[in-house]
Amino acid sequence: MSVSGIEANKVARFNMIEQQIRTWEVLDPIVLDLLGMVPREAFVSEAYQGLAFADIELPIGHGQTMLSPKLEGRILQALNIQKTDKVLEIGTGCGYFTALLASLAEQVISVEINAELCQLAAAHLAKQKITNVGLEVGNAATGWDKQAPYNVIVYTGSLPIEPAGLRKNLAIGGILFVVLGEAPVMQATLIRRVSETGYQQDVLFETCLPELVNATQPQRFEF
Repeated sequence: MSVSGIEANKVARFNMIEQQIRTWEVLDPIVLDLLGMVPREAFVSEAYQGLAFADIELPIGHGQTMLSPKLEGRILQALNIQKTDKVLEIGTGCGYFTALLASLAEQVISVEINAELCQLAAAHLAKQKITNVGLEVGNAATGWDKQAPYNVIVYTGSLPIEPAGLRKNLAIGGILFVVLGEAPVMQATLIRRVSETGYQQDVLFETCLPELVNATQPQRFEF
């Protein structure tokens, strides 16, 4: 990339942070600095380079999209990831949000149902020299107890309802972020495991997010 192109991306990234992310109540300096450092454009296909910093969910192929920048910032702020945390990400996509998580955590396990997207994410992460991510191909819509418990679990697609048993993948003191509900009413929800059997649940904000592949469906009544 030319020097002018690099400078243009720096300006676009700065504007993304100031005009989209800060204005959506993301004020944590650690999160803002991270979004300024990890090159979002490196995870976007050439066809969408001009929209790498736009306030939209960019297509990444196979019918999937990236989270919007402001939602990425809001989620990271809510998770408050620590350097000792083991994080489970469900829905790797192109690997950008994975890279953000990995920059904050000790270890990230990221599960993607589409093998080609998983390969794409692996290539992107390798180029950024991110080595603390374990990528898995599989269906983790109802959880992933293979390496449980986790300090943090985050879904990058919405779920109509919370799967039974998902909370048991959390370590005590751990937190789960998930967008629950069906369009047009969805709620970004944070669930904290406070004891062996106790959980605290808070609705953070309302949003709308594409549904995760193989998400658990509510019972439908037929008349």
